Amino acid sequence: MSDALLVLNAGSSSLKFSLFRLEIGDTPALLLEGQVEGLPETPRLEAKDAAGAPLADRALEAPAADPRSAMSAMSAFLREHLGGARLVAAGHRVVHGGLRYAQPVRLDARVICELEQLVPLAPLHQPHNLRAIRALAEEYPDLPQVACFDTAFHRTQPPLAQAFALPRALSESGLRRYGFHGLSYEYVASTLPRVAPEVAGGRMVVAHLGNGASLCALRGGRSLATTMGLSALDGLVMGTRCGAIDPGVLLYLMDQRGMDARALEDLLYHRSGLLGVSGLSSDMRSLLASEDPHAAEAIDLFVYRIARELGSLAAALGGLDGLVFTGGIGEHAAPIRARVCRDAAWLGIVLDEGANRAGGPRISAPGSAASAWVVPTDENLMIALHTARLLGVA
Repeated sequence: MSDALLVLNAGSSSLKFSLFRLEIGDTPALLLEGQVEGLPETPRLEAKDAAGAPLADRALEAPAADPRSAMSAMSAFLREHLGGARLVAAGHRVVHGGLRYAQPVRLDARVICELEQLVPLAPLHQPHNLRAIRALAEEYPDLPQVACFDTAFHRTQPPLAQAFALPRALSESGLRRYGFHGLSYEYVASTLPRVAPEVAGGRMVVAHLGNGASLCALRGGRSLATTMGLSALDGLVMGTRCGAIDPGVLLYLMDQRGMDARALEDLLYHRSGLLGVSGLSSDMRSLLASEDPHAAEAIDLFVYRIARELGSLAAALGGLDGLVFTGGIGEHAAPIRARVCRDAAWLGIVLDEGANRAGGPRISAPGSAASAWVVPTDENLMIALHTARLLGVA
């Protein structure tokens, strides 16, 4: 009987899962992946095997809108498709690890309680991560669970890169730049020596572009600086998040528009970004296909902010050897990659139009002083690797 490991990534409207087969001394192998999406109103289970063949696509009963019921629906599906394998562990993407957690950790009541205290720092993600952990514990009371943190990879940054210019007492209480998308950046950094060995150890900027978007400066495969800060709001324009904003705007909205913290949270997390600027959609595919001038303006702002922040990270690195695109937009939106690379010509990037249309992996022209790449990310595999190593199950 083989062993299997479950990876969960829980959000506000979906419960994404991947099941990996474990072999001693070998990389976990994907068996299947899927999601319970459309939460809470229209829950639906979708799944496919490692080759992409569909395994399930069906609506769920209304009670599945409850996180525990959604977990039960997923668990029932997994039991049907374990194929004799024994589920031995589960790994979770947890967005915020705070000051304490810079490495994956086995979950228990004390750890969960400490992670609960970080909800104000990641209100869009942390509560859903924790609800999934508790719901899985009800389904599998004896199953070891591990939390892997999106903030952990950035703890290698120098103190100055993590600091706000706030009174020292506030900084020492935990108000600092944490950075996010760390599991994605960690995976890309681990892959670069194979994909781009000539630049992997150099001055690299990785652009994780998707509904959430950020950039990370790497030197020697370690995080040196990133565009997100205390929360996942800072930095680039995102699907529904504003990115960097003058704090004075928030004071104005409070004083002149009577907005409280919850109203600001809704505005900044759910109604801004590509959706807010375009008035149409948060989906880059829809905006690229649209002839509406507001869609074009949203795309222009998205690309402009990337160009600005790329210059900032190149300054922190003291130059640029390579730029890597990953994430849903980074991997699939050739027009966005082309525009970013053209804006980065001053950093030495010369785009190969044909290679970019083909999706890479190298999309810069021969002789380009700084190279450009497309590297698909795999956060779930990173979580599986961390979980297996921590628990010693592979």
